[in-house]
Amino acid sequence: MPSWVVIVFSVILLISYALYAEVMRENAYLSRTIRVQEGQKVVDTGLYGIVRHPMYAVTLWLFLSIPVVLGSWWALLCFLPYIAVIVVRIRNEEKVLEKGLAGYIEYKKKVKYRIIPFIW
Repeated sequence: MPSWVVIVFSVILLISYALYAEVMRENAYLSRTIRVQEGQKVVDTGLYGIVRHPMYAVTLWLFLSIPVVLGSWWALLCFLPYIAVIVVRIRNEEKVLEKGLAGYIEYKKKVKYRIIPFIW
C-alpha cells in the first residue's frame, strides 16, 4: 500500500482508539452480551448524542485501519465479514433495548442514526 495511505490510516487508528476509550468512559453499561442491566439508563450525551452505537462505529474504523496500517490486502479482506456481523448485532441489540430499557424508543427518535450520521 502507498505510504501516504498507511500514514492516513495510522492517524485514523489513533483517533479511533481514543474514541473507543471515550465510549467506554461515557457508558458504564457496555457489555459483550446483549442484555439490559439492573439500573441501566439510556446514555444520550457525548458520542451517544450523535449515533446510537458509537462503540460499533469506532470499532469499524479501528478494525478497518489495522490491516491498512500493516499493509495487508488479505487482512483487509478478512475485515469485510465484520461489517455484516455488526449490522446483525445492532439489529438484535436494538430489539432487546426497545423491550427492556425504559426510554430507548424515545432515544431512537432523538438520535436517528445507528453508526454513520446521515446514512445508517
